[in-house]
Amino acid sequence: MADKVLMKGNEAIAEAAIIAGCRHYFGYPITPQTEIAAYMAKRMPKIGGTFLQAESEIAAINMVYGVAAAGLRVMTSSSSPGISLKGEGLSYLAGSDLPSLVVNVQRGGPGLGGIQPSQSDYFQATRGGGHGDFRMIVLAPASVQEMAELTVRGFELADKYRMTSMILADGTMGQMMEPVALDFDVAPAPEKPWATTGTGLKRAHNIVNSLSLVPEELEQLNIARFERYKQIEENETLYEEYMMDDAEIAIAAFGIAARVAKNAIVEARKMGIKVGMIRPITLWPFPKAPFKKAAEHVKQFISVELSMGQMIEDVKLASECRVPVTLCNRVGGMIPSPEQVLESIKEAAKNGGND
Repeated sequence: MADKVLMKGNEAIAEAAIIAGCRHYFGYPITPQTEIAAYMAKRMPKIGGTFLQAESEIAAINMVYGVAAAGLRVMTSSSSPGISLKGEGLSYLAGSDLPSLVVNVQRGGPGLGGIQPSQSDYFQATRGGGHGDFRMIVLAPASVQEMAELTVRGFELADKYRMTSMILADGTMGQMMEPVALDFDVAPAPEKPWATTGTGLKRAHNIVNSLSLVPEELEQLNIARFERYKQIEENETLYEEYMMDDAEIAIAAFGIAARVAKNAIVEARKMGIKVGMIRPITLWPFPKAPFKKAAEHVKQFISVELSMGQMIEDVKLASECRVPVTLCNRVGGMIPSPEQVLESIKEAAKNGGND
């Protein structure tokens, strides 16, 4: 068995990024993700990498654009308001088909909100993150081990499909400490013949650009991009099923909400209530297939969220509204308790799945 070390979730992300070959990090401090920047500030100079605390989140994402254009693995991290500031840069990265990894350790909002955990950036992440027609691969860890593993996967998927991957974690996942194994395999970065690495007078110039003034050409670029997104939906969807074989009630949850929900499910099972959970690991692409399948035999879905109800819309779409979908939530930095989730389960069982 691999040796494990005790790490914060934020630290696990940073170390995993280094293991994945990231040698360039640009960021700006904001709670609850500042430990990522602090870790990179210590480690990068020791391994010949680049750490730079930018003058703003806007500056940081544009530095990411520059390094990504040169074909190198690069990362930035922030928390909710900072990700909003990066929105224009995220769109430019998409429009230029550049791979990068962006980490959002969410806090409560809107506005400055508070520094406690939240999942209320779900819409922002899964619907693009900036202006225009585009998507990001969105990975939602539910443990410190997954914080590390999904960081590596995020880099690999970003390179494979030439697009941005986002780690969407809540503040609890960033701050909690757990043992983590860091001996996972890492696929080497692929050759990037499109990168702006200098021609050596041996090839034509590469141009990285998101501007396309000919409408017909821009239309074809967008159509081609969405064909690539379709491949991702078909091949890269990740999810976990928990006690779903005989479930009559299904919980949908990700991140810390999924961990809370598991405790509630165990207690409900002791009471004879047949309840299980589908945990999306990729929030985009959303795992539609298991929800559609579950809708054939469950009586109700319960979406457990740290938001006013955002993922619940994807649960309804994936299940084609064939059974009721209800919301169990806390917001403002509050986390649903196992007792609250258990009450929602008991209410669904009492009602026989009728909303």
